[in-house]
Amino acid sequence: MAPLSIAAATALGLATSYAGMTGLCLAMDRHHDQVWGRDASPLVRRLLRIGGTVLLAGGFLLCIGAWGGAIGPVVWVGFLSAGALSLVLLLPYAPRFAGVLAALAGAASVVGGVLALG
Repeated sequence: MAPLSIAAATALGLATSYAGMTGLCLAMDRHHDQVWGRDASPLVRRLLRIGGTVLLAGGFLLCIGAWGGAIGPVVWVGFLSAGALSLVLLLPYAPRFAGVLAALAGAASVVGGVLALG
């Protein structure tokens, strides 16, 4: 298994953090209604929480793998901050776009993670 380049790890880390934070955000009825125009069912809320948590944990493992155990957690916290900030700035002005972008970022994270492992 070849290690990821720093550029690929950065792109995947940012995409994973944004998608994970958006998943946790959309698990709340207020934000789900803001983006999709309806409240989320309990099953959808649970799936969004689980998906957001899995994406954030995957981003943590990605950072540990790319930068090592000393720097990786620090980079991960920076990615969390960048993902949350971009979501906070985007959600009030373009809520539907924020949701679609999170879906694309989540898909890119999963595909990139699978390609990195294989």
